[in-house]
Amino acid sequence: MAHSKLNQPLSESGASSGGALHDPHESALVMPLDSASLTQARSRPLVVDLDGTLIASDLLIEAAFSELGRRPQALVEMLSALKSGKAALKHRLSEPVDFDPGTLPYDPEVLAFIRQAKAEGSSVYLASASHEKLVSRIADHLGIFDGWFASNETVNLAGEKKAGQLVEVFGARGFDYVGNDAADLPVWKNAARAIAIRAPAGVRKELLSSDTPVEHLSHARPTWRTWARMLRVHQYAKNALVFIPLLTSHHLTLDTIGSALAAFVAFSLCASSIYILNDLVDLQDDRRHRSKCRRPLACGAIPLMHGIMAIPILFLGALAVAAALSLPFLGVLLGYFALTTAYSFALKRLMVIDVITLAGLYSIRVFGGAVATNVVVSEWLLAFCMMIFMSLALIKRYVEIAARRDANLPDPSGRDYKNSDLDVVAALAAGAGLNAVTVFTLYISSETVKRLYTHPKVLWLVAPLLMYWIARTLLLASRRQMDDDPVVFAIKDKVSLGIVALTGLLMLAAV
Repeated sequence: MAHSKLNQPLSESGASSGGALHDPHESALVMPLDSASLTQARSRPLVVDLDGTLIASDLLIEAAFSELGRRPQALVEMLSALKSGKAALKHRLSEPVDFDPGTLPYDPEVLAFIRQAKAEGSSVYLASASHEKLVSRIADHLGIFDGWFASNETVNLAGEKKAGQLVEVFGARGFDYVGNDAADLPVWKNAARAIAIRAPAGVRKELLSSDTPVEHLSHARPTWRTWARMLRVHQYAKNALVFIPLLTSHHLTLDTIGSALAAFVAFSLCASSIYILNDLVDLQDDRRHRSKCRRPLACGAIPLMHGIMAIPILFLGALAVAAALSLPFLGVLLGYFALTTAYSFALKRLMVIDVITLAGLYSIRVFGGAVATNVVVSEWLLAFCMMIFMSLALIKRYVEIAARRDANLPDPSGRDYKNSDLDVVAALAAGAGLNAVTVFTLYISSETVKRLYTHPKVLWLVAPLLMYWIARTLLLASRRQMDDDPVVFAIKDKVSLGIVALTGLLMLAAV
């Protein structure tokens, strides 16, 4: 731990090792150095950048989305703070309620490089453009730094300002520096040695043209599989719901199938944009989760800024496909986007409203498929969808609460549920599921079915299959044998897939 005399604040008349006076309101140097400590090092001090270097993340982006997730109206406050400069914005976001330095995605290569430097006798310092309150907590958590530099309310310690600060303390070419992007070029220019990690091609080219010795640290690069995980491509199976109106109405033609495929693509692109937005809002919660901690943004496999840039690209692509299909379908997709965004920022934190919203989002996919293919959707079908997806949403909450209770964790802070709600949630899930079966049986007794099917009584065999699947799903959840998302579980579960296939065969036999 860095608990030494270096931690003492600068006095009004005291000087750093470079002999310069520092006013705490004008300088971003928080932890001073003294000449004695510098001469004790057997080699040059090593200075390490934070965002994108020591951690595969960006604290400003994290803090901003954390605040927006709790209070969307805070966007106005952030824009107001930004008018006074980036330092003021960082100060405004310097105390996120869910900040936990222990869960940050630290880069193992950089940590190994730091430990090697310490073993060789070098002093190591953390120099970051992030706010001092966050930097100090990270430094205290790691306990491997001899001091740190950071931004404060008036100084944004980035680029030339960081370079000037380090030269003032260590002297030109008096330190080695580990960084990652274009903002670090002025610092590398004044360093004795430049160490880079995750540097873009343009930055690497700039470094090669400089007279500073350069070393590049290895790092894992995102692959198409990493991007597929961030886009949640495996969740696209949910968007197959757009085909249900075609199947139930028996309007299968090349034109309607093509329209349904276009609707599938539009919903998939739109859903991916929302998945990324949701991951940005839930970074801290995901990192504490047993499986969500492996999501690409949470673990640092994909830079946060890349995720932010992907959101408008995906959304605009979805709008283009939807507009080409029809204006009514475009309206449905915009409604889906609005409701999903509301869920990400507010509704998912409201008890029961969250699961009703999830059920509605699934049902919108069915309705969207009907609009895209100009098929009149049955009210029975929409009622069935609301009930069955309400049941699945409740099972999802059941699994989450059960996992917390089993691990003796406190009540979830991001959800309006308590661990003691487990039995009630299970009862509600069972009730919604059995209501779905009731709606289905009333549907197959209706005149509509008699007009569509030659042998409608065959469909009665589907009812026990539904009852079995719902009961089995609840029992597996109770036994802790289910994934967090029951829909994803069903897609991978052989028994569930077998039931879907058998249901399809019974529907064909009834035609």
